[in-house]
Amino acid sequence: MLSHAGLIDPAQTLQLFFLLASSTVVTVNAISPFRSRFLVYGSRNSLSGQTNDRDNEAKNPNRLNKILDHLATYRVPHSYFTHFYIASVFSSIFWAFQLVTKGSVFRIISQNSTWRQESTSMTIEKVVLAWLLMTVQGIRRLVESVVLSKPSNSTMWFVHWLLGVTFYIAMGISIWVEGLPKLRSLEPSISLLEIPAPSLRTFLCLPLFLIASGIQHDAHVYLASLPKYTFPKHPIFRFLLCPHYTMECLIYLSLSLIAAPEGVIVNKSVLAGLIFVVINLGVTAGTTREWYVQKFGEEQVRGKWRMIPFIY
Repeated sequence: MLSHAGLIDPAQTLQLFFLLASSTVVTVNAISPFRSRFLVYGSRNSLSGQTNDRDNEAKNPNRLNKILDHLATYRVPHSYFTHFYIASVFSSIFWAFQLVTKGSVFRIISQNSTWRQESTSMTIEKVVLAWLLMTVQGIRRLVESVVLSKPSNSTMWFVHWLLGVTFYIAMGISIWVEGLPKLRSLEPSISLLEIPAPSLRTFLCLPLFLIASGIQHDAHVYLASLPKYTFPKHPIFRFLLCPHYTMECLIYLSLSLIAAPEGVIVNKSVLAGLIFVVINLGVTAGTTREWYVQKFGEEQVRGKWRMIPFIY
């Protein structure tokens, strides 16, 4: 993991961050006092199970519960979700400039990387395509969060917000960091935009990205059109309670395949990010199902998967 300079390799650092973040979400979700205070947000925070847990703890206060209650008061508006996509778009623009000009931040990352063999690097066209798709994803989600969001008094724990912003900044680096050997040898010029013919992998994975993005957009538009506290009836919700989460996972799966270095199946840094997305959204999909059952009854959700068909 350590480079010749004794510093942590950037790609491995990103992978470690995503895996540690995933482990943290799993741990918090597994411990009821943590889950009820720190993980659920928005309407899900009113789940009877969560409320009962907090009521029981209030009747039997102890020092730990008081500390947890105090920490749980540090919350930000749910509308701060928009900051995630601002961070994503800003990251894409920043790294486009750094990669084209071989800026100072790019040089620092490059010098600390142990990845030296060009034969196992992402190609330049993969770097550009992965960057472009991540930029499109960030812009689309930013527009949706601004245009489709409704006024709300919902809040989320500030660590949730901080983790989301950090995720998008980290993903903005992950989609190109495994192309460092090729990027080092590239002269600063417009040549980053000279893209050769796409590979078979791109022909297969690019439609997956576009279709998943389109379905997710339709789901977001539909959910935004519903009156508050309405059970979704759209066909894309027929078998899945959270198809927009499913599509998010497919988007990052396609990116991990498109951005794979030469000779390997998947980009490990983006794959680690995908693991975080699956776990984080999987937990939220689980609480969404609980909320649906509480609000609309078990019959409404029977036969529907939370997020992953035939699995979860």
